[in-house]
Amino acid sequence: MKEILDAIQSPDTTAADFAALPMPDSYRAVTVHKDETEMFAGLPTAEKDPRKSLHLDDVPVPELGPGEALVAVMASSVNYNSVWTSIFEPLPTFGFLERYGKLSELTRRHDLPYHVIGSDLSGVVLRTGPGVNVWQPGDEVVAHCLSVELESSDGHNDTMLDPEQRIWGFETNFGGLAELALVKSNQLMPKPQHLSWEEAAAPGLVNSTAYRQLVSRNGAGMKQGDNVLIWGASGGLGSYATQLALAGGATPVCVVSSDQKADICRRMGAEAIIDRTAEGYAFWRDEHHQDPREWKRFGKRIRELTGGEDVDIVFEHPGRETFGASVYVTRKGGTIVTCASTSGYTHEYDNRYLWMSLKRIVGSHFANYREAWEANRLVAKGRIHPTLSKVYALEDTGQAAYDVHRNRHQGKVGVLALAPREGLGVRDHTLRARHLDAINLFRDASAERTDKHSRDASAERTNNPDRGTAAERTDSPDRGTAAERADAPSGNV
Repeated sequence: MKEILDAIQSPDTTAADFAALPMPDSYRAVTVHKDETEMFAGLPTAEKDPRKSLHLDDVPVPELGPGEALVAVMASSVNYNSVWTSIFEPLPTFGFLERYGKLSELTRRHDLPYHVIGSDLSGVVLRTGPGVNVWQPGDEVVAHCLSVELESSDGHNDTMLDPEQRIWGFETNFGGLAELALVKSNQLMPKPQHLSWEEAAAPGLVNSTAYRQLVSRNGAGMKQGDNVLIWGASGGLGSYATQLALAGGATPVCVVSSDQKADICRRMGAEAIIDRTAEGYAFWRDEHHQDPREWKRFGKRIRELTGGEDVDIVFEHPGRETFGASVYVTRKGGTIVTCASTSGYTHEYDNRYLWMSLKRIVGSHFANYREAWEANRLVAKGRIHPTLSKVYALEDTGQAAYDVHRNRHQGKVGVLALAPREGLGVRDHTLRARHLDAINLFRDASAERTDKHSRDASAERTNNPDRGTAAERTDSPDRGTAAERADAPSGNV
């Protein structure tokens, strides 16, 4: 691995040099183990701890097949699908690997007693298989997570409709939270030149998901002037939706759960912001009954922020807790587009407000190659920025996933793989200088939040020494209020 890293860090290494590098027999990778899938049996979701299930193992380098590329991973990131994999919810991912392994002799490689996880990467191509012509060793790339076979006609209008569509690193093996990764060549895209390795790895899954959900004609087809309600607007997914709305001439109505998160939205350029915790919205009276009066109060608040207009689009991902309100507040003829259900999969709403007002619900799942490419192009142009707030070492991925699971972070959480430190990989310093404040926005907000928490904890210990340390209190199994859970970052799978 040292030879590979030295070659990447040298400005004089050619494509031929990369192609001549000897490949190691094994590499370090973050894995879950098939024989541990019952380790959290009987525990509530909030008490399942990714630090116990995620391992850093040495695993064999997989055989390279036609149309594939082996990539040296400089950095990756944690998405919510990595959290789900680590706690074996809604079911263990080994069933996905077993089914994929039955597809062909080549895919049999994926059916292993361990699963290398991770659905983002930035890095350098080391090897390409037969049939790969566009990419060559030495290319600096990022990868989107759509894996397709495209042997059926169903996927040729929209590759997300391919019957063999899978999410790489979640429903396939050899993912990005590792020193090496195996991808299909049509997952690769150029690395944005003004970003570091860890910054470039952060947008992939969530930015592409938000692009399809909000901008693409396969999603809501957002246009200039639209009002867009964005749940969890400062989170891993919502932060990109907020940026896309602003960049596309729409008005984001940002729903958050704290003043700190509201401030992040303001710093992104949003003006219409609802702090649902401060304003006390409770859309459910109890476990079985929603409260339409709260829907109406919420709709009234939205109209106060939009000059009397209802929202054209609702960017949905919390699911059960918010879906009834989302359907209610959407304007006549508007669109509710949903890609996840972090607060519960069973959505309930009053259908009168859907059918009689000609609203539509659109399901959206990740993005096809073209949508992912366009989303990455916006990042490369400096129109959309990474929302990276904190970076972990590869061996600390369990802690990173734990923090995402417990909603301890802002934006996205990065992981260094081969990159020895943060800040490497920047090629276009001029473009970077123009956008440095936006690139660092979430890091700055995270630092301010940490400083404030430290000051508050110190003052609290002084005033009430029996309460224990901030770390002890944070380790409570309570995952926070319902409002905080609905504001949690969402993966798309």
